[in-house]
Amino acid sequence: MGNYNPDTQLVKELALINCRELGGMPLKDGNTFREGLFIRSGSPHYLRPDEVREVKEYGIKTVVDLRGVEEIAQAGNPFIEDPDIDYYNIPLLNGNPNDTKDQTMEYLRTHVLGDYYIIIAEEMGDRLVEIMRVLLDCKGTALFHCHHGKDRTGVIAAILYLISGASREDIITNYKISYEYLKEFLAPYIRRMPDDLKHALRSDEQNMVMFLDYIDKKWDGDVFQLLMANGLTEHEIELLRAKCVKKP
Repeated sequence: MGNYNPDTQLVKELALINCRELGGMPLKDGNTFREGLFIRSGSPHYLRPDEVREVKEYGIKTVVDLRGVEEIAQAGNPFIEDPDIDYYNIPLLNGNPNDTKDQTMEYLRTHVLGDYYIIIAEEMGDRLVEIMRVLLDCKGTALFHCHHGKDRTGVIAAILYLISGASREDIITNYKISYEYLKEFLAPYIRRMPDDLKHALRSDEQNMVMFLDYIDKKWDGDVFQLLMANGLTEHEIELLRAKCVKKP
């Protein structure tokens, strides 16, 4: 697993920001994460109509929007009423990160993003289960995204990789590279952001380390336990794992 290169997962054909295949990740026992199943990215509301068509032509059949209601009301999503797309809004934030006075953003003035990832697991476990069921049952390729495709999206990617048997090292690498892909895009936003919130636009390694440490300490290093405690059955998890894992 030490030869993992996240750059090989970039989907350069699409204009989505921070857009990556989950497939190709090395897993235990010489397996790899199956390609063509799941794509992670930032919000598609930035796309032009021709770029929206390109996303559909790529094979996207399901879109899981992890943003909150206020975010979607402000920015929209071109796939909400698209007859060719199964669209789901399953928020992993109950506020609006575009508002620096939002309750969650106020929390992040004195906490790091890793603290918020733990809140997602502790307080939104039912939504994590709902997302996993959508990804298990979906046909074609599924796109899941939040705003920048690094935090809420990063938690879902990490859980899928944990289910499938990716190494801790590779999950962290896959997470922290988001800021490198987003740096140019985020530069003007970071310049305007208050100093105590600039970290919220990065993907510092410590955030995913905190989340994985939480899984280790609270759930004995077994993400299955977290998901089953919130209603996902062991059979469903095994089906999702079988869907994701490509054997040599």
